[in-house]
Amino acid sequence: MKEYQAVVVKLTRHTREDEDTLTDLLNERSRGGWEPAMMSQDEQRVTILFQRDAVAEG
Repeated sequence: MKEYQAVVVKLTRHTREDEDTLTDLLNERSRGGWEPAMMSQDEQRVTILFQRDAVAEG
């Protein structure tokens, strides 16, 4: 079974700041075992859907 997490990042129109924000986000989620599964973008925001294998409880 998989679990999912959606993250919406508001773009600032400052390329360097946006690159840093997205890089930090991807690195942080990667350390937690999350992998990008899907991404969409419009003029104001980027939405990234992450997925990882669910940890079995019990």
